[in-house]
Amino acid sequence: MPAPHDPTNLPSGLPVPKDDGAARHLTGMRLPGVALSATDGRTVALSELPRRTVIYIYPRTGEPGVPPLDGWEAIPGARGCTPQSCAFRDHFGELKAAGVDAVFGLSTQDTAYQREAVERLHLPFPILSDSAFALTKALDLPTFVAAGMTLLKRMTWVVEDGVIRKVFYPVFPPDKNAEEVLAWLRSA
Repeated sequence: MPAPHDPTNLPSGLPVPKDDGAARHLTGMRLPGVALSATDGRTVALSELPRRTVIYIYPRTGEPGVPPLDGWEAIPGARGCTPQSCAFRDHFGELKAAGVDAVFGLSTQDTAYQREAVERLHLPFPILSDSAFALTKALDLPTFVAAGMTLLKRMTWVVEDGVIRKVFYPVFPPDKNAEEVLAWLRSA
């Protein structure tokens, strides 16, 4: 009998995403006046974010014991949402010490689904839902389709005073992204 699916583990041999240029236009853009639901019950107006904010964007969080979508691990950059979230959780204090005022995760999953992940993973920050694709459309964010769902490609932004100052894209491996962001913050 195969072991149950564990989304916290990142298997070896995953395909590495290539930079397709789909996020190149984002650096220097001002965030639009889009408001997104957060798992802590707030509505977050992106154009009014605190001074320095980190937003990591991911396709979808997996569920323990539930197999991933068919072909999920063959999609470059798809697997690793839970390890990425856990890495931002584990480095949260260091990010704050490096001058980050707020951290958010963001996906197109609905808030109820995201809330379960925040509780299960003990995330000290909220996750934002773009389930209506308002932000995705406003900024022409890169997406892909899996199992009939339109999902965001993985990337991370450092936002300063409402402007995207740094875009990490593509992100791989996702469990090392928080360390990469920290290194950039410390050198910037």
